[in-house]
Amino acid sequence: MKLAFILDPLERLKPAKDSSIAMLRAARSRGHETFAVMRPSLAWRAGAVRAAAAPLALRDDDRDWFSAQAPRDMALADFDAVLMRQDPPFDMEYVAATWLLERAETQGARVFNAARALRDHSEKLAVLEFAQFIPDTCVAREAGALQAFIEETGDAILKPVDGMGGAGVFRVRRDDPNRNVIVETLTDDGARTIIAQRFLPEITQGDKRILLIGGEVVPHALARIPKAGETRGNLATGGRGVAQPLSARDREIAETLAPALAARGILLAGIDVIGDCLTEINVTSPTCFVEIAAQSGFDVAGMFMDALEKAARQ
Repeated sequence: MKLAFILDPLERLKPAKDSSIAMLRAARSRGHETFAVMRPSLAWRAGAVRAAAAPLALRDDDRDWFSAQAPRDMALADFDAVLMRQDPPFDMEYVAATWLLERAETQGARVFNAARALRDHSEKLAVLEFAQFIPDTCVAREAGALQAFIEETGDAILKPVDGMGGAGVFRVRRDDPNRNVIVETLTDDGARTIIAQRFLPEITQGDKRILLIGGEVVPHALARIPKAGETRGNLATGGRGVAQPLSARDREIAETLAPALAARGILLAGIDVIGDCLTEINVTSPTCFVEIAAQSGFDVAGMFMDALEKAARQ
């Protein structure tokens, strides 16, 4: 197959932990052709969605993991699959990219995750559909509603709806002297909607990333355990990743979501579970392939390629 990966700049990717590189290497091992696309090159020209696609050669050396040929101007419909793997922020440029990708789909391109699914599933707010699994939650932009939620719960996590990697996440207690300014700052004085969730003390045991691939559940999660003095388990903030088998509750949540998301064109999702509660559904560029595979021996990238090959040929 001929595969186009829409990626962040290649020199910024870290082979020791990057799931996109794990996917690329798995594709190479099966004889597929891989191309790197930078999102700014996406364009509608001459009646088709096109991009500059650079053929990639992959190596196992993490210090020198790729070489790229000169980019070629190619229509997305000429690939067997297009993988949208660029990290947020989920801004209007990201939305514009999904509009172009959706046009490409009408011309025969197979885009994963599907363009409309990427656009319609807010990584922070999609959990509201599965309210039976989430902690006490408030989504609002007005200070009064958020302040009332903090009063009610006594201890809450506040975060922007368009961030990633733990950026802009605050723990706010009822008696926090900075609580007003935190609410004002995150909402830009009521101009931006944010999400607040009851603080879950089980975070000390890890923020569990569970991967859903092609409607199936990866049997191991990566519990991202906060470093001392932190309430965020994100690896980007210094959290320590520990692979572990799914609990019964983890599996209940994951097996409920997996087929529902797959039916919408979400080939890969990474859900976050703290304790027994679902907190996020990540669909833009879910990660943790490398850490789970290294610690558990489970071939996550192989499972993903199985699902991609099947979906691309349907």
